[in-house]
Amino acid sequence: MESPGTSRLEAFSDGVFAIAATLLVLEIGVSEADAHHLGQALLDLWPSYLAYATSFITIGIIWMNHHHAVSLLGRTDRTFLFVNNLLLLTVAFLPFPTKLVAQFLQSDDEKAAALAYAATFVLMAAMHQVWWQYARRTRRLIAAGTPDSALQAVDRAYLPGVAMYGTVFVVAFFSPLAAVLLTFAIAAFYLPSAALFDR
Repeated sequence: MESPGTSRLEAFSDGVFAIAATLLVLEIGVSEADAHHLGQALLDLWPSYLAYATSFITIGIIWMNHHHAVSLLGRTDRTFLFVNNLLLLTVAFLPFPTKLVAQFLQSDDEKAAALAYAATFVLMAAMHQVWWQYARRTRRLIAAGTPDSALQAVDRAYLPGVAMYGTVFVVAFFSPLAAVLLTFAIAAFYLPSAALFDR
């Protein structure tokens, strides 16, 4: 059963993105025990700052990409709404592995934290690809006036996602810090590269 328009999908999705991004900052804090050495405690929180910046930028990029891709659609259906919910599930989960990285980076458990973080990004990228391909295949949900060039631009932007985050997952086995820094580098690359969508 098809539904005309995408306004309700967009409204719900925007809410989830906003909540997930907001929850990230709640994981940054200084305990009362460290309050008397506040300056040093703030410096020691650098893994929290790194994880927060990486996750926030990534959520922002996914939101921008999601918004642009939805603008190319003319309708939705129940299957697409379900797939969209699965994508949002991974987005809403991101504050948890972000907290793990913030707490355990540079500790004995940093590998497990980095692997959980990287695995979440792999799953998120995979779900975004499934989400897009379902809508795009045979132009199932694409608006009649959307040119093929616009679809191909989104294809180019989404294509490397799973491979890049898969590489991060492998790197996490050898260097958790490098894996988190690589995740940040991917986010930093995609932020100005949003122009890929317009080519």
